[in-house]
Amino acid sequence: MGLRKNTVKYRYISLILFQKRTMQCELCERKMERLTVHHLVPRQATRRKQAEPGATVDICSACHKQIHALFNNKYLAQELNTLEKLRNEPQMYKFLSWVKKQDSRKRVKVIRPR
Repeated sequence: MGLRKNTVKYRYISLILFQKRTMQCELCERKMERLTVHHLVPRQATRRKQAEPGATVDICSACHKQIHALFNNKYLAQELNTLEKLRNEPQMYKFLSWVKKQDSRKRVKVIRPR
């Protein structure tokens, strides 16, 4: 039995295999050396229902931290459960416009909501 492409294990293995290559964040589209795996439907929501973890996207740590600083898991599961919805959410859109201009080799601070 092979690994399904959208499983966490598949993503983890593919990240290890291609770790030395420069990869692109699926949200901000910056070229990065390392990416993190973000569950579009938070694992907390799928665990309760004993469901298979859903689709994932490979994003940089700055985008990942910003998502979790702005939104709670319930809102992410119900409203922002696709890459397009995340990109087009006004607070995230503003952050993405800014972070695209930042040097990918330097650490980026998370912008907390006021």
